Amino acid sequence: MTEFTGERVIPGEVNDDLWAEHIARYAFAAHYSAGRATLDIGCGAGYGAAELAPHARLVVGTDISADAVAFARAHYPLANVHFLQASANALPFGHRSFDVVTAFEVIEHLEDWRALLSEARRVLNPAGAFLVSTPNKLYYAETRVQDGPNPFHTHEFEFGEFREALAEFFPRVTILLQNRLESFAFCPEHAAFPPLDARIDGTRGSAAQAHFFIAVCSVERAPEPRSFLYVPRAANLLREREHHIEVLKNELDSVIADRQKLIEAHEALTAHLEEHNHWALQLEKDWREGLDRIAELQDENIRKTEWAIETEKRLTGELTERGEELAHAVRLLNAAEATVIERTHWAQELDTRLQRLEAQFEMLRQSRWLKLGRVFGLGPRVDGGA
Repeated sequence: MTEFTGERVIPGEVNDDLWAEHIARYAFAAHYSAGRATLDIGCGAGYGAAELAPHARLVVGTDISADAVAFARAHYPLANVHFLQASANALPFGHRSFDVVTAFEVIEHLEDWRALLSEARRVLNPAGAFLVSTPNKLYYAETRVQDGPNPFHTHEFEFGEFREALAEFFPRVTILLQNRLESFAFCPEHAAFPPLDARIDGTRGSAAQAHFFIAVCSVERAPEPRSFLYVPRAANLLREREHHIEVLKNELDSVIADRQKLIEAHEALTAHLEEHNHWALQLEKDWREGLDRIAELQDENIRKTEWAIETEKRLTGELTERGEELAHAVRLLNAAEATVIERTHWAQELDTRLQRLEAQFEMLRQSRWLKLGRVFGLGPRVDGGA
């Protein structure tokens, strides 16, 4: 619990107006808790229980958050104040344990808000009072038009619904309207307030226009209804508001300057995005052209593949045909070679026979008997002469 999130008020972490509207409820409840045992359901940071402590005999603060209880114990170690972790829908106390029970800005946070009312009735002394508050749904919705619904609220009430819900559990219900008023104070300087006189003109308003509802519920008898006026610690509210307006103006100027920077940044980002968009469009164009080129190449590849297949078939046929012709030529060549070999052998044999005949013929020519026959004109002529 180090900062205000919208779920619990933390002293010092909220503006003066928000703090005043919360602490005012406990200042109002202090008149009912004087000298009595008081239970503060949903005590949060514990500031409300501490506000009741000087008046009450005993104050017990409960909250479902362990962090909230630890914060309250650390910051408000008072003798008659005790803090413990407990659910508003299942209080760890016996029947009729407390004279006063408070539950300020709790009921709208609960899914089972009827269980809260049932438990408050159970632990309340029938002669005591139950004080419960909640924002007016109609007004609260108007104030959060820009921010949207409060994420911590599960059920908000209009005046009639709130009154009917309380009447289910408490026979006597008085609902007061909590509003912020404009007023003027007349007081001495540096002195305690003397007896106070007040005049209130036309400030009641209507339930539909109220800021908050705060109900005083009882079982046996209703406490005396009293109006209550809480004046926050502001010496000159008009001056403080003017100062606050000046602070807001400076913040507005800063926001306007930041907005201008955001506009310039947005314009620069828009230009950057347009540049990237142009690049992306060009990239897409190139990509599509690439796809078209790929399609063309695929078609061309299909055509070339078909041509290659056809060429392969044609060349395969021609090669087969040429192979057959070559085989036939080889066969003829082999036959011719065999014939040449055969003729060569035949020629060689003829040459051998011729050589033998020539040798025999030479022998005959050289024979003495043949020479003698020639002398006498006997025998055949073997020299080829006439």
